[in-house]
Amino acid sequence: MKIIILGAGQVGSSVATNLASEANDITVVDQRADLLREMQDQLDIRTVQGLASHPDVLRQAGADDADMILAVTNSDETNMVACQVARVLFHTPTKIARVRSVGYLNYPHLFVEGAMPIDVLISPEQLVGEYILRLIEYPGALQVVDFAGGRVRLVAVRAYHGGPLVGHELRTLRDHMPGVEARVAAIYRKRRAIIPVGHTVIEADDEVFFIAASDHIKAVISELQRLEKPYRRIIIAGGGNIGLRLARVLHKRYYVKLIEKNEARAEAISEILEKAIVLRGDSVDESLLTEENIEETDVFCAVTNDDEANILSAMLAKRLGARKVMALINRASYAELVQAGPIDIAISPQQATIGSLLRHVRRGDVVRVHSLRRGAAEAIEAIAHGDARSSRVVGRRVEEIKLPPGTSIGAIVRGDEVIMGHHDVVVEAEDHVILFLVDRRQIKAVEKLFQVGVTFL
Repeated sequence: MKIIILGAGQVGSSVATNLASEANDITVVDQRADLLREMQDQLDIRTVQGLASHPDVLRQAGADDADMILAVTNSDETNMVACQVARVLFHTPTKIARVRSVGYLNYPHLFVEGAMPIDVLISPEQLVGEYILRLIEYPGALQVVDFAGGRVRLVAVRAYHGGPLVGHELRTLRDHMPGVEARVAAIYRKRRAIIPVGHTVIEADDEVFFIAASDHIKAVISELQRLEKPYRRIIIAGGGNIGLRLARVLHKRYYVKLIEKNEARAEAISEILEKAIVLRGDSVDESLLTEENIEETDVFCAVTNDDEANILSAMLAKRLGARKVMALINRASYAELVQAGPIDIAISPQQATIGSLLRHVRRGDVVRVHSLRRGAAEAIEAIAHGDARSSRVVGRRVEEIKLPPGTSIGAIVRGDEVIMGHHDVVVEAEDHVILFLVDRRQIKAVEKLFQVGVTFL
């Protein structure tokens, strides 16, 4: 696929890294020559220096025959104009734009054919906010992602010593939870992936990914660790787009405090939030956190636009007694260092964004993609089409499907029914099949698996 990425910032470089590794034809456009040189040194891509929305720059980047324009510069206006130019001058089939300003997002009818021709609108702030909300909904979870409109969820938890299932084989899961359907998709032990089978024994400190219907998630978490009490008190550090979004959703259900350094911004937020307490100050100020009873806080969530400030404030909050701390971290190298240390959860806006982008790149009828473990693994929701003659999956039992190495079928959604991917389940046409890939290099093989043969056409 020929893809033009406009913007070589954090999101643009992360997407380029993911897509270039899958044999796509990638061109990156940016005004900063230093960023382009750095990307070209690391990746097999083309680069063009110039203003992303300018017609001549887009033509130089190959817009005449591009399959997709992905506009993720730091300017909403540049992204929107670039999509307009791509539609009018180059008839680009798929146009995806990042738009961050709530002032635009509040008017979705702007982004339709005949107005602003953007096929897919992406707001990283909204995606990160939804991601954090799911983590708050499920105390103890490290990651929670949705499939099939929220009917199925993939959850990562760390198994604790003393958990009911720890030290036992996976096949005993049904005995522990009669009536609860769940399937373990993968286990990471000391950063090494283990493909689970019935006799696999869960050990303390394992990172366990499991799939279950949304109603059963809390029951499964309780089998792997001490079930935590629901969160009540939340402190948000940072009153930017993400912090304000979070506070707006949370302050009516939880006791919320928001810390913002800028006085004018803090005053503006205090007028928006009716029930939250807005504090003007520095989230790295130990005396401020102590005064605000940090030791009684259930969740401290640092979401400023400064990685170092987020890491330091989260570490300080943890040392002062906060029950769980989360930090928004843009740099992947930072996230790797702090995860599973004093910081409970490192949140990557790039990973949250990449998943929503990848489903438009995947071949076959892929409706949902989630990038996991910093992009090393992936979870996919694909729709099975065809019949037993034209499809490699329809009409076959799960155990008969020739899955690529490190790939497992976690669940199947058939209408409103959620079916766990047990070996004897037969896949039917139009089933939504949820797969877990330990090695994302197998993506092409999975795409091929779900492509319909010529006999069906």
